[in-house]
Amino acid sequence: MSDVKTSMPRRQKEIRADRIFNVFVIVMVVLVLLITLYPLYLVIICSFSDPALVTSGQVTLYPRGMTLVGYRAVFQNRELIHSFFNSVIYTVSGTILSLVVTMGAAFTLSRKFPGKKLFSFIFAFTMFFNGGLIPTFLTVRDVGLYNKAMVCVIMGCVSVWNVMLARTYITSTIPEALYEAADLDGASQIQYFFHIVIPLSGTIIAVLSVYYGVARWNDYWTGLIYLNTRSLLPLQTILKEILASLESSRELLMSMVSDSAEQDAELLNRAQIAKYCIIVVSTVPAVVLYLCMQKFFVKGVMIGSVKG
Repeated sequence: MSDVKTSMPRRQKEIRADRIFNVFVIVMVVLVLLITLYPLYLVIICSFSDPALVTSGQVTLYPRGMTLVGYRAVFQNRELIHSFFNSVIYTVSGTILSLVVTMGAAFTLSRKFPGKKLFSFIFAFTMFFNGGLIPTFLTVRDVGLYNKAMVCVIMGCVSVWNVMLARTYITSTIPEALYEAADLDGASQIQYFFHIVIPLSGTIIAVLSVYYGVARWNDYWTGLIYLNTRSLLPLQTILKEILASLESSRELLMSMVSDSAEQDAELLNRAQIAKYCIIVVSTVPAVVLYLCMQKFFVKGVMIGSVKG
């Protein structure tokens, strides 16, 4: 009895400490959530607010002077609309190509064959070293991909990290007994890949779709370096140019003192609102893709990243 009585206060103290820790964790999570979401929320409310109020910093917690002038400017810009559809085409076709190549490479590296260690080393080596911008540009030009839409589909086609992730998923999730049974039934490697591995890899394919899709959609560098025709540029490259032009226009207006400067400032304010609207429009597809694949995301990452 004495032992029980002496242990009770200690147990109560542990419970109180756990509650304090849980409260601390909740507070920290809420703070991190606010810090993460507030910039996104600010962009959204600024896209619906009066340009002058946004520029003067009066829009912080809720929209003020509700207006759709920015969205009208965005959807009336034919170049932005055209580049938006370019990005959709590049993202969809590039993601499909990346999934095909990644799953094929992952399946190959999951099998036993002579020279497997050498090929695995070559794959891993490219994660840390590459040829550099100039050799890559010269290679793209020499193979005839410069200023071609196909360059936005092929460039960055494979991520070695995603290949390793998919390989680990295959080796840890699909039993070797299935391969032995398929081999006894006379199935070839290709038949086993398409009829067994692919149907059982829906989770990791969904995860890789999010990885590749978001990366493709946000890619502005490929269009900036390898495309010279404006009709081929993706949305993110056009957005990058708009942001750069707005910054240069702001510096120019700060040095001007004239009657036309006020009109130019008004136009710049509207352009700033259009910038927020472009960010919202360009972000929506990536968010929708993630929401559609969310139920597969955590499961696929956890299973594919742990062996055994």
